[in-house]
Amino acid sequence: MILTIDIGNTRIKSAVFENNTLIEASVFSNENFQNFIENILKEYPKIAILVIASVGKLDKNAFDSFLNRVKVYFISRDSTFPFQNNYSSPNTLGIDRMVLAAGSVLQFPEKNRLVIDAGTCVTYDFIDADDVYHGGAISPGIRLRYEAMHNYTAKLPLLTIEDPENIIGNSTNQSLHSGVINGLTFEIDGYIDSLKGKNENFIIILTGGDANFLAKRLKNTIFANSNFLLESLNNLYQYQK
Repeated sequence: MILTIDIGNTRIKSAVFENNTLIEASVFSNENFQNFIENILKEYPKIAILVIASVGKLDKNAFDSFLNRVKVYFISRDSTFPFQNNYSSPNTLGIDRMVLAAGSVLQFPEKNRLVIDAGTCVTYDFIDADDVYHGGAISPGIRLRYEAMHNYTAKLPLLTIEDPENIIGNSTNQSLHSGVINGLTFEIDGYIDSLKGKNENFIIILTGGDANFLAKRLKNTIFANSNFLLESLNNLYQYQK
């Protein structure tokens, strides 16, 4: 069994795999991660490997306490990836984006792929049908948009995610909700439309913590899977093995 771990900016996600089948997925905070992983290892004693990708601040040494029981494998830029990286600054490309790109290549061969990860930030990554990674875009995620308007103005309130009642907000709160949710939806659909017009045999993969919330609001046909990065970690490890 394999435990894949995605260390993000605000939280940690994990998934247990047996014979490439996802058994259980979890989300927990950075502060209590050792206790959570300890509990997962107790519940699934057959786990032999931890496969980890990190864009957060957690140090690799934090996993030393597990080395006497399992193999700990960190995905890094020195790992083998199933695509050609044409990014002009490859050393600045996030490991999470590289793992998602690899997962799209391994799961959807011979297609033009756009991977959209809707988390703290929204990242867009384009990998063509010849398995060449070209790059993409980065923009603020839903939570950051709400926080930015509150933190950089004097009177706008800090709201939590909520469906706007209408595209035209008839109150400050509804205007904020419309601006954040509809604005991001229009952005994603516009980005997809721009690439679809230039590429045939095209698949769009939507993942991340806000994937399910956004999926039903998009006009484009997408493959939505909030656990795609965790699945990609498992597939990438198998590819390298």
